[in-house]
Amino acid sequence: MELYVLARHGESTLNSENRINGDPAVPVALTEKGREEARLLGQQVAHIRLEVCICTRFTRTRETAAIALAGREVPIEVAPLLDDIDVGNLEGIPLEDYRAWKREHTRNDPFPGGESLDAAARRYAQAFRKLLGRPETSLLVVTHEIPLRYAINAADGSDDLDGPAHQLANATPYLFDKEALGRAIEGIERLA
Repeated sequence: MELYVLARHGESTLNSENRINGDPAVPVALTEKGREEARLLGQQVAHIRLEVCICTRFTRTRETAAIALAGREVPIEVAPLLDDIDVGNLEGIPLEDYRAWKREHTRNDPFPGGESLDAAARRYAQAFRKLLGRPETSLLVVTHEIPLRYAINAADGSDDLDGPAHQLANATPYLFDKEALGRAIEGIERLA
């Protein structure tokens, strides 16, 4: 049986400041709480055979993966398709201002200088499809809240990628088998 363990990164410094980051070139480290969350993720997956860990280009996912897998010989690979949404000119703004911009626009409207939510969703579906095509049968994927939220909601058959699951805990493992990840891909593609 294939096992895909998907997790959001640990709390980052910008999470604690309620600011957004969609540029992987901006280094954003984990907070001490985030490092502890990553250690707890490591404890939660300690007894699962993992063949590979996939993370994004963002510092916070790579740091979470390294802490969670400390002492284990699990290769870590980067998959840019799972990167957080490119928010363009909204980089670094307060979360409240980001949400206000989203309320005034559709999912298909790109962020100024960035990508749209629907474009990012299609990118995530492509990334998940690539995971299904990998030869490994047990993977840890450390990504961001939005691709994880979309996967959970789409796999559950929701008609809304943003619900019902919305606020997802940091560094918490969510388990998918091949069929569930396939449903997530189909749901994301249908809704984006």
